[in-house]
Amino acid sequence: MQRRTKIVCTLGPATDSDDVLERLIVAGANVVRLNFSHGNSFDHIRRAYQVRSIAQRLGKYVAILADLQGPKIRISRFSQGQITLRAGDSFVLDAEHDSQSGTKDRVGIDYKELPEDVEAGDTLLLDDGRIVFKVEAVEGSEIRCTTVVGGVLSNNKGLNRQGGGLSAPALTDKDLEDIKVAAEMAVDYLAVSFPRSAEDMHQARQALAEAGTEADLVAKIERAEAVADDEVLEGIILASDAVMVARGDLGVEIGDAQLIGTQKKIISKARSLDRGVIVATQMMESMISSCLPTRAEVFDVANAVLDGTDAVMLSAETATGEFPVETVEAMGRVIVGAELHPQSQLSNHRLNQDFQHIDESIAMGTMYCANHLAGVKAIVCMTESGRTPKIMSRINSHLPIYAFSSNEKSLTRLALYRGIQAVAFSPENTFGDEANQLAIDLLGERNDIREGDLVILTKGNSIGDYGGTNTMKIVEVDRATK
Repeated sequence: MQRRTKIVCTLGPATDSDDVLERLIVAGANVVRLNFSHGNSFDHIRRAYQVRSIAQRLGKYVAILADLQGPKIRISRFSQGQITLRAGDSFVLDAEHDSQSGTKDRVGIDYKELPEDVEAGDTLLLDDGRIVFKVEAVEGSEIRCTTVVGGVLSNNKGLNRQGGGLSAPALTDKDLEDIKVAAEMAVDYLAVSFPRSAEDMHQARQALAEAGTEADLVAKIERAEAVADDEVLEGIILASDAVMVARGDLGVEIGDAQLIGTQKKIISKARSLDRGVIVATQMMESMISSCLPTRAEVFDVANAVLDGTDAVMLSAETATGEFPVETVEAMGRVIVGAELHPQSQLSNHRLNQDFQHIDESIAMGTMYCANHLAGVKAIVCMTESGRTPKIMSRINSHLPIYAFSSNEKSLTRLALYRGIQAVAFSPENTFGDEANQLAIDLLGERNDIREGDLVILTKGNSIGDYGGTNTMKIVEVDRATK
């Protein structure tokens, strides 16, 4: 059985050799993530070049996702590297304190406007919620707190306000410079951290255009205010090409109990709006130092697959972990296991909605037919932009969707979407049944279909045109041209 749900792998020191990177791609990495919160431009450019070189040699399509750091609010540094706090201890977050001289009583903060964003009674969470402060008072640059949950607090840890509401803009000066680097690298996807509204995504798209690139945008859903209002969430999704359920900061801001239903809502909403969706954070965290996942991690990945996510993401597991290749292999096995469950092959997507475009009508009709006609083994979609196979992938199915195209950019970006396999196809001046036969022959050479199988093909009147899909045809493999 072919795996349908895709795997996103974060690159880092653990993948910095051609051997490991090649093994990672062979193991099943469909998208690689370059985390702009770490490393420098040289590192990212070098890794992107290596990925493209290896993928081309292996004949695979691997998309590159550049992930902007965004306004990650952090404390500064301690003179001794770390402190230990106990419940009841007083502590001060001071916007004017020296950034290198934190003590057991106070530390600086990199976001100088924080005192204006919080008030007495607020709960602040540090280090992904491991340390919890209650704000007692705000006096000038000082936020005076009482420790509710203590522990070890070290340099540069992240800080969140429970319930969200911090006013830091989604795009920082660093992000705008990194967008230029991403454009130079011609990345396929750009992930925007901490968007609060659709406007943040519009600004990112404008910045991309000014940098001279048309990379697809991924909105990282990680602020409480992004999910508190359905209209705001829908606006962010519609302003993006895909979304990421970034469960780290989102979980800290809304709480673990709410995160469960919120993840399901985001996946469902993204799919209903024909957008891609990635589930991220701690999916196989134990495999940073273990060669096997925990049972809880197995079920976490499986549940995301059953909910309909396009991709699941690995972060430190592949970037700095001891078993990056083994982690991808393990995740692949879990995905295939989940996809065997009937729930992953059932869909009522848009059954009660009208269609606005011819190509989406063809896409929906094709998938309904494929799922209900015995003998269909494959769907072949001849496409230029990749739009039609993306729409098809919103409907659950056990059948592979083969996107045939001469557009390398479209083929690479389709690496993110569930159930789609990209196939280079350039029939030149061949049309009609002759083009159909060329596609059938190519799948036959790959041993993906055999004589007697039914294949559903979709295309437009002219192969290579954008948005022109208007034809669906069912052919039997041994009578494809008759």
